Amino acid sequence: MGKKKINHYSGIGGQAVLEGVMMRNKDMYAVAVRKDNGDIAVEVDHYLGKAEKLGVSHFPFIRGVFVFWDSLVLGMKALNFSASLFGEDDINSAKDPIAEAGKEKLASTITTVIAFIMAIGIFMVLPYYLSSLFSEYIRNNSLMVLLEGLLRILIFVVYILLISCMRDIRRLFRYHGAEHKCINCLERGKPLTLENVKASTRLHKRCGSSFLLFVMFVSIVLFFFIRVESIPLRILLRIVLIPVIAGISYEIIRLAGRSNNIFIKILSAPGLCLQMLTTKEPDDEMIEVGIKSVEAVFDWKEFLSDSFGYKFENEEEIAQ
Repeated sequence: MGKKKINHYSGIGGQAVLEGVMMRNKDMYAVAVRKDNGDIAVEVDHYLGKAEKLGVSHFPFIRGVFVFWDSLVLGMKALNFSASLFGEDDINSAKDPIAEAGKEKLASTITTVIAFIMAIGIFMVLPYYLSSLFSEYIRNNSLMVLLEGLLRILIFVVYILLISCMRDIRRLFRYHGAEHKCINCLERGKPLTLENVKASTRLHKRCGSSFLLFVMFVSIVLFFFIRVESIPLRILLRIVLIPVIAGISYEIIRLAGRSNNIFIKILSAPGLCLQMLTTKEPDDEMIEVGIKSVEAVFDWKEFLSDSFGYKFENEEEIAQ
């Protein structure tokens, strides 16, 4: 059995949900959730992204806008499924499934739009407003842009620290760690076993936390060069340019996930540091949920065979 000690891009990604993990591979996704009785419920479904539907998945910068929106929509679908296993949705199981699906889609859309609007207000408009309070003392426009960017990052970090105080969020971050550890295990050429996943790092360069940090850095650079005198127009630009910023940030994180040179390592370092806050070490049961989610949509044995030359002849081989 030959094995190269390098990383290979697997193409899978995901997110943590309530007591579970969602994994996506191409147009399929799976949500694995640990129920109250200890069983693991797994839902597998198809989701064709907007970029694929519109035929722009191979167009750099444009595709990132649609991938960003798809991640929000699919993330809400996964969260709704996990929440349905712990709330009143169990009582409603006898209702018309078509009607319930329609209500769920509407509620998911409204929630996604509201969350998006709140994120724009908190992380785009608020930093500009706070930085404008210093305009009487700082006359240099470049310094004002830099101050706005630093405030945006500070607000984001404080927000993460505050929500980390919530018990459910702390558990969510542990499942986030399980998701990363499962992907890292495979991309480093190890069979997807409990022990191998436990030994893997919980930090990953393609994490959504890193993406959001890239968004903030890219916004600083863009607003250095795109300047207007009108205050309302400045605020409008910070909203209108979000798709542009997201498109650029997506290309950076996509490159980071496929490369491992020194420049990429330096570029990824701030995002990996941020993940020390947004991921926590999972327990064995959380890792088992992550493994179930991966196995539902990804043939990891074939991946290790093709990418690392593994030959699985028996179950003992997997355990090594």
